[in-house]
Amino acid sequence: MSNTDEHTGPHRVLDHEGFPGRWVILETAEETDGDRFKTRMELDERGELPPHRHPSAEESYEVVTGELEVQVGGEWTTLSAGESVVVPPDTEHAFRNPGPAEVINVHRPAMRFEEFFRGFHALKTERGVPMPPDSLGSAILLAMLVVEHEAEQRVVSPPHWSFKLLARVGRVLGYRLPE
Repeated sequence: MSNTDEHTGPHRVLDHEGFPGRWVILETAEETDGDRFKTRMELDERGELPPHRHPSAEESYEVVTGELEVQVGGEWTTLSAGESVVVPPDTEHAFRNPGPAEVINVHRPAMRFEEFFRGFHALKTERGVPMPPDSLGSAILLAMLVVEHEAEQRVVSPPHWSFKLLARVGRVLGYRLPE
């Protein structure tokens, strides 16, 4: 298999069937000895990822085509092709795309971001969990995933304790995340 095939094979593609688009995994934690997890996000549908933070990892966005609006610490900036931003660890940030865009996204260190994103993909495509969740069951499943990966990802609002509470309710009710 050529290097190109390795980066475009089906196990490398997370197609969310709507926002947040189609993601191609370019570098895994294993391939970078834990240094980074890198994807190419193809954002076709308009959408917004809510404010979140990564307690011990930085995240960067590099716009290849189109535009991406990025909020860092409460301030929105529009990035065009060729522009990038690095979000320091534990800094609130969000993004939205006003139209089609292609973005290189890197989390450093890699931690378990790949597992988190694969879990999010499975919730969206296998269980039909929309973003944002539209039912109590969807909210419980998303909360369970966020709590399982709280070292990697924390949603800013609602507060993290509410995700922990929903995750606990989900476990009591027998909810299970996709394998």
